[in-house]
Amino acid sequence: MVFDSTETASREELREVQDGRLRETVRNAYENVEFYRETFDEAGLSPADIESVEDLSKLPFTTKEDFRDHYPTGMFAVDMDDVIRVHASSGTTGKPKIVGYTREDLDVWSKAVARCLVAAGVGSDDVVQNAYGYGLFTGGLGLHQGVEELGATVIPIGGGNTQRQVELLSDLGSDVIACTPSYALYLAEVADDMGIDIRDLPLRTVIFGAEPCTEPMRNEIEARLGVTGIDIYGLSEIVGPGVSVECEAQDGLHIWEDYFYPEVVDPNTGDPVEEGEEGELVLTTLAKDALPVLRYRTGDLTTLDYGTCECGRTCVRMDNITGRSDDLIIVRGVNFYPSEIESVVLEFDEIAPHYRIDLRREGTLDRVEITVELVEEFGGSLSDLEGRIQKRLSNVLSFTPDELNLVEYGDIARTEVGKVQRVYDHRGQ
Repeated sequence: MVFDSTETASREELREVQDGRLRETVRNAYENVEFYRETFDEAGLSPADIESVEDLSKLPFTTKEDFRDHYPTGMFAVDMDDVIRVHASSGTTGKPKIVGYTREDLDVWSKAVARCLVAAGVGSDDVVQNAYGYGLFTGGLGLHQGVEELGATVIPIGGGNTQRQVELLSDLGSDVIACTPSYALYLAEVADDMGIDIRDLPLRTVIFGAEPCTEPMRNEIEARLGVTGIDIYGLSEIVGPGVSVECEAQDGLHIWEDYFYPEVVDPNTGDPVEEGEEGELVLTTLAKDALPVLRYRTGDLTTLDYGTCECGRTCVRMDNITGRSDDLIIVRGVNFYPSEIESVVLEFDEIAPHYRIDLRREGTLDRVEITVELVEEFGGSLSDLEGRIQKRLSNVLSFTPDELNLVEYGDIARTEVGKVQRVYDHRGQ
């Protein structure tokens, strides 16, 4: 089942829609956003030079720094009188990125999220428990309005209050819960503490996002909760959740190309990569009035697959995001991503799916300290387990972490609201 016919349109039909909407987006950006007008003029371009998506490569990229340089509303293409809602990024590394929506923008967003829900197997007769945070974060209200667009029932509980979450899953028979992957696992832990086997509840689907999720982490979620795990993707600067989603085939995330045009480029050079080659995802909005965004460098690493999915949808699929270009950790000349450590942690039955990475500097040398949790029922040899984990980490990372701490179950702090923090960099302190 699809939400609308665009999901199965031919590549030619999609391209016609994309080209027309891109021309309008470029005109809007040039005429109404000083930043883009200056960008075009400096590049010696006019809106007439961008006739199709094939011309996008003529344009420079838009970056998160551009949003911060024009804080709060310098990237808006409409007056505040026409903005009916404002959201913002988390702002964990400085000023948040402020984003605005017209009524038409909210309508597009709602339809994009409704498509995501249908692709995930959600129907109008389902009950969706929304455990994403409400407020300036786009997750809560973004998912909420998509559920309502679909005509399903939404439980707007928001993040945290985990025992109550479990009670509502049981009492209201929620079919679907939307939350971060780390919170899904925490939910299972709390249910166990309450004497409830969450696998016995009607819950059948977890729609997770806002954090990278490796395939082993998905497998852990599905096993612990007895559900199908579906990855949803989005970011505030583009719209929020709803840019792409996995269908029930779980073979990549469908990008709604009539709303968001994707490119993948080499994160170092900015040059396009071949189809199927990993690079940084770049997105251009095609149907936003208040905040048109051209060639936004997301920082997220992925690949694109233009083959038709077994579900019948023709929209391009992106691979699951397991890392960001700015999440890259460099220690003693070796590059690695936190997701590589996560994949190792989840290989061991003796280890719970929780970890933290501490980076320290002693003199001129960087040190990596990894902390993992034992499962509750662990009864084996600590030294043997430590040796096996260190050996596996060394094979995966191409160096041996300086310290591996095995701690009791529950010692690593859980996150009930917002994104989980895995990496703590103390080197600049």
